[in-house]
Amino acid sequence: MRTGAIVIYLAGASLLLAQPGRKRDLSSLGQLSESFQALAHRVSPSVVKVLSLGYRAPDEDDETESQSARQPSSGSGTVVDSNGYIVTNAHVVMGAERVQVLLPVPPDQTTPKRSTVKPKGRMLRAEVVGLDVETDIAVLKVPTTGLPALELGDSDSVEQGELVLALGSPLGLENSVSMGVVSSTARQLRPEDAMVYLQTDAPINPGNSGGPLVDAAGRVIGINTLLYSQSGGNEGIGFAAPSNVVRAVFEQIRQHRRVIRIDLGMETQTVTPLLASGWNLPQTWGVVVTDVVEDGPAEKASIEIGDMIASVNGKTMENARMLSTSLFRPGGDKVRLEILRGAQRFSVTVPTVEKLLDPERMAAAITSGQLAVPQLGILAVDLTPKITNMLTTARSEKGVLVAGRAAEGPFMEGTLRTGDIIYGVNRQGVTSVDDLRAVMGKIKTGDPVTVQLERGGKLLFIAFEMP
Repeated sequence: MRTGAIVIYLAGASLLLAQPGRKRDLSSLGQLSESFQALAHRVSPSVVKVLSLGYRAPDEDDETESQSARQPSSGSGTVVDSNGYIVTNAHVVMGAERVQVLLPVPPDQTTPKRSTVKPKGRMLRAEVVGLDVETDIAVLKVPTTGLPALELGDSDSVEQGELVLALGSPLGLENSVSMGVVSSTARQLRPEDAMVYLQTDAPINPGNSGGPLVDAAGRVIGINTLLYSQSGGNEGIGFAAPSNVVRAVFEQIRQHRRVIRIDLGMETQTVTPLLASGWNLPQTWGVVVTDVVEDGPAEKASIEIGDMIASVNGKTMENARMLSTSLFRPGGDKVRLEILRGAQRFSVTVPTVEKLLDPERMAAAITSGQLAVPQLGILAVDLTPKITNMLTTARSEKGVLVAGRAAEGPFMEGTLRTGDIIYGVNRQGVTSVDDLRAVMGKIKTGDPVTVQLERGGKLLFIAFEMP
């Protein structure tokens, strides 16, 4: 079916070109090609290869490898500040003992004959300034200045259908460029997920992680993060962290070495037309308060369940994701919320407190040998007294904490989340990462999996088929 469609299309194109009297003016096509060549030539010097050395889970097909192995891996990075600051994905460097960056050769240092095989660039040791698991962004620093930095664009202004280039080192092949369009400007991997990605059909493969997604002007509109694939290769569904999120995370990590998120002591969700109809809300979009923590900042500000949050510090809130991203540390210790309560509209000032549990604090607790559980696509750590003290609630002192998403592994929508504590799989108790790996190693594709976990202080089961 697919082959036939291609033949018909090409035949139709040939007939079109063969029409008598039709002038085949290819000048515009040549100009377009030259524009993309110039764009790639300008952006490529700011794209680096990131190499990390650390511990990963053993290959389940390798019977000779019984424990975690010290392995190299690679990804990509984007220079965003000429003073040596590079943005990449957190999963590229998480748990790494050593991180190096391969800087490309600047254009003015290439040979006069411009050989098709370019010389290798400079390899520098990189410091991991900080990382944020929730957004999967990390910031590196190399000991040099004068690097060609790319401008972070405004991802909120990106339109569906825009032409984009994805750059990076897919499968370790540095300095690669692919082209596509923006397929969607707001794609959530799970309902109510705080992270919303740009979706693109520009080919993104393992190793592209951390490289830039740039618009036609060469501005970074996203950082390539992951792909959705049933085959393990590119299928035209790639995701990039929006540049506005990247900018906020980068600035905080550069200043504080971590991302500071604030807590208002309430839970919210996005308003849907059906919810608005059932609750008789004044509008069919926005953010509604679903829970208020006793004696928390929101309750002290007289916020009630069912209130709609119209704006935060004057910025209109269209959905719960916007509210979440607005709660990166603001310019002070208070935020001003505009509230809709029935026919009333009023403003309240809410004091802010820092969240007790930030994902990067869990990531910092990851030690060598306690990383990926590839069958579940997660990064996991044993519960320890140090980690338990970070948690506001924990039913047990023994279990496995989900610390983030692994670079490899299947995409499973709506299952495990960062912060979940796993206590059992298929009625078998799990008290360590080794236990979890042993249990998952016996499960085959298509087998049912039931995981007992704790989420937000509550025990629950989630069930799915092994991809």
